[in-house]
Amino acid sequence: MLTSKQRAALRGIASTYETILQVGKGGINDALIQQVRDALRKRELIKMRVLDNCPLDAREAAAELAEVTDAEVVQVIGSRFVLFLRNPKAPVVKF
Repeated sequence: MLTSKQRAALRGIASTYETILQVGKGGINDALIQQVRDALRKRELIKMRVLDNCPLDAREAAAELAEVTDAEVVQVIGSRFVLFLRNPKAPVVKF
């Protein structure tokens, strides 16, 4: 569980990040879940986007992906959201 100060720090870091993955008309499938897991393992903090043709909105997609990957939702703004999962062996993001 992230504290409000940690969440604020992660929001600041994520503001400079580019969107690396998108949720499209197929919604959340096994391939997307694996891509998210791989990206979280490598980067710890990722920014994603929900396309207009997706059956889910950004908040629903963020919650579902966070649940299946054990990540935490840092923020949801419009169609974009940020996920965080600390890598216990080699942390990338420093608080």
